[in-house]
Amino acid sequence: MHLPMTIVSVSMPDAMIRTMRELQKSQGFTGTSELVRAALRLLVADAREKESTKGPVEVKTHIHNRAGKGTCVEVFLVEGDGAKAATMAKAFQREDDIKAVKMVVL
Repeated sequence: MHLPMTIVSVSMPDAMIRTMRELQKSQGFTGTSELVRAALRLLVADAREKESTKGPVEVKTHIHNRAGKGTCVEVFLVEGDGAKAATMAKAFQREDDIKAVKMVVL
């Protein structure tokens, strides 16, 4: 069953387009739209998981480590309200200089 779809125009840096094309080939997506829909489904599932926990947010541990030339890794172990912790993760995701943000709910 095919649902009606709306065409959306999105602006992305060239490096992100190259990465997207590489992923499309290596992961077997038939087209860019299929890859973007899969990525959005993962983002939605991740957001729902982050917002599922309750309680005050407390940073239990913060670790900073240099991972290579010009690259660092920050690890925050937080406990509490998933929506508030997700707000912190979203703030990091909006930063252009941050390559990746992954919040894992335990």
